[in-house]
Amino acid sequence: MPKAIRLYVRYVEALNRVVGRATRYLMFVMIGVLLTSSVARSILDLQLLWVVEMAQMTMAAYYLLGGAYSMQIDGHVRMDLLYCRWTAKRMAFMDTITSAGLLFYIVVLFYGAISSTQYAIKYGQVNYSAWAPPMAPIKIVMTIGIGLMLLQVIATFFRDLATARGEQL
Repeated sequence: MPKAIRLYVRYVEALNRVVGRATRYLMFVMIGVLLTSSVARSILDLQLLWVVEMAQMTMAAYYLLGGAYSMQIDGHVRMDLLYCRWTAKRMAFMDTITSAGLLFYIVVLFYGAISSTQYAIKYGQVNYSAWAPPMAPIKIVMTIGIGLMLLQVIATFFRDLATARGEQL
């Protein structure tokens, strides 16, 4: 593989590793939000309007920002009827085909995320709820997460292509 591709894969995987490992701490943020709700309801007899939506947005940020890292470490669920019986080269070849299909899907998703984020920013979109939080922050996080996934899909494609050709990347 050319040096530019090797550098691309190295830097994208390093970026996604840092983002993915930092993202795991969002689970503690979500636990804190839900714990705050429990304490407020049980002890202080308060109903907090923002808790459910904040927990949902935190969880969305968690899986959107962590998705590329999960793909990098091969943590996604895979249908494995024949795959485990194949050689490493054949697995890599089939993964390049899968990555090509996934690449199309992620590009379309990324285009939609950019459009949705621009709309939320331009019109000051808020969620239709009692709390009515602005939607731009979570849509920006969504766009970043999908962008990182796009970069990782390309890196994974190159890594699988190298393996299918019998090379190490």
